[in-house]
Amino acid sequence: MKHVLLVCGLFLGLSISAQNTIKPIEVEVYGKGDPVLLIPGFTVPGSGWNEVIAYLEPHFECHVVTLAGFGGVPALEFPWLPKVNEALQEYIQINNLNNLSLIGHSLGGTLALDLAARMPDLISQLIIVDALPATGALYFPNFDPDALGYDSPYNNQQLALNATAFEAMAAQMAQGMSLKPEAQQRIKNWIVEADRKTYVYGYTDYLKFDVRESLKTIRTPVTILAADKPYGEAGVRQTYTTQYANLADYELVIATDAAHFVMYDQPEWFKIQLQRLLDF
Repeated sequence: MKHVLLVCGLFLGLSISAQNTIKPIEVEVYGKGDPVLLIPGFTVPGSGWNEVIAYLEPHFECHVVTLAGFGGVPALEFPWLPKVNEALQEYIQINNLNNLSLIGHSLGGTLALDLAARMPDLISQLIIVDALPATGALYFPNFDPDALGYDSPYNNQQLALNATAFEAMAAQMAQGMSLKPEAQQRIKNWIVEADRKTYVYGYTDYLKFDVRESLKTIRTPVTILAADKPYGEAGVRQTYTTQYANLADYELVIATDAAHFVMYDQPEWFKIQLQRLLDF
């Protein structure tokens, strides 16, 4: 049962009690016990974790994040991602979330890595779900974050798409993110329902976000739960070995017959991993 709704918005020096302030994150809290913070991927609302919440709620206090611009949470001014990142750190500090386990999917996993580097004394472990420390480096040879800007032909084209064309694009993208048609429909809907500017410019923020150097400072236990589709286990291992080269120690566990949304494609496998890692 959800027992409290918390909203975090101390950013740019504004008071958390300020009226009419758009918050970078919205957090809903379920259950009681040791805290677990669940950070979703790009465009995904906190409700994307519902099946996981139902599994964890009897044992843990689940803090479930929705990022601004997604899931009906109002959009922010840009740059978007630095404000989200700062708000997550403030939320953990303000709510005294000691012995905290972080579970992050996709962008949420990258954010979790950065939080662990900056808050080593509060975070007890990281469970990273199909996420990389530098997604942009996967797509761009000789990756230079400073070369990516909001004003680009691709971004302008994305902003100009009409609703029908945008939905068709979202449906095509969703097909590669899960092997299950019902999950693909959910994923497509989240993309379509997202604030369009946050979807376009926020993804630029995401591609610019590179925490590979920060990995050198992480001493928190890290487990990566990765999908084998579409690249196959050998390709996945190569990518993760390269991207996580600066992380001293981690466990990589690869789900078979799973795409990006591992928790949807292999839910029982995912539960077994959570039970093992969270020890309940």
